Amino acid sequence: MPRQCNGDWPGRLQIRFESASGIRVTRPVMGDACAMAQRYPEVEPYESGMLPVGDDHELYWETVGQPDGVPALLLHGGPGQGCTPGMRRSFDPEAYRAVLFDQRGCGRSRPLASDPDADLSTNTTAHLVEDIERLREHLGIDRWVAVGGSWGVTLALVYAQAHPDRVRAIVLAGVTAGTRREVEWITRDMGRVFPREWEQFVAAVPAGERSGDLAAAYARLLASPDPQVRARAASRWCAWEDAHMSLAPGWRPGLADADPGFAMVFARLVTHYWSHGCFLAEDQILGAMDRLAGIPAVLIHGRYDVSSPLETAWWLHRAWPGSRLVVIDDAGHGGGSLGTETIAAIDSFRTAP
Repeated sequence: MPRQCNGDWPGRLQIRFESASGIRVTRPVMGDACAMAQRYPEVEPYESGMLPVGDDHELYWETVGQPDGVPALLLHGGPGQGCTPGMRRSFDPEAYRAVLFDQRGCGRSRPLASDPDADLSTNTTAHLVEDIERLREHLGIDRWVAVGGSWGVTLALVYAQAHPDRVRAIVLAGVTAGTRREVEWITRDMGRVFPREWEQFVAAVPAGERSGDLAAAYARLLASPDPQVRARAASRWCAWEDAHMSLAPGWRPGLADADPGFAMVFARLVTHYWSHGCFLAEDQILGAMDRLAGIPAVLIHGRYDVSSPLETAWWLHRAWPGSRLVVIDDAGHGGGSLGTETIAAIDSFRTAP
């Protein structure tokens, strides 16, 4: 099925450089806006529901495409981003049976993490991995293609390492590994790149906590019984996220302008996970890459992604024989050609065994 050419993705041709090590660099040049693969047309779910997963949590899920298509799973970012209708359009509706779901505490799943009394002790990486397995069993799927973006990359890797026999192939965009080193880079080291914005970010934290774990300090503010304290913390957190997402020219951030309810859910879950090291041992993912041997994968990362440097994608690729690393020279942690390259990678696994 041909894809629509629209304004959602930049209209650029690419010069591609391949290497024997499985690394590809894409460099944009101006060209026909429809020459590159664009997102598929809008599609509605043919099935959806709420899945009880225990701990009083219910997850919203939906499937699009063909009931007998190649099963695929989309893992959204954040934590706390939730799925959007636009995410459905990453999958060829004639080839895939794509499953999307909102992770615990966000989107259309319930309860939401925005309530200051929400029990976040049952919202961990291990819980999410168990939820994915419950959803797979509920839908009667044997194996699927796992697709993740940003935080969804970390979750996809943890899931695949826990259940490699359930994964056909993996597509990862905006590569992360959930390490405390990455969190420290974003919350503190990035202040060297954006000193004015970081000063505003840190100013929201009590003076006595500014030299410590900033994610944990924000998590405490977001659990305050004072709604004004919570709202101000969510706004400051999202403004900092916008600041460090990309160095690409023309990047247009949007979190700071998001619905306040969404901003609260997003900030609460990100700080909850980051303040606990994403509930992973340091370098847990890199240390278990042998579990993914034989699973084909494409890792896609933007050259301008200053908040999640290319180093993580590089080391994961080096430890993963058979994986391909695609470096996008016009993208940060989003934008540019990241979306079109992700769709091309997903398309490449339409006949994955």
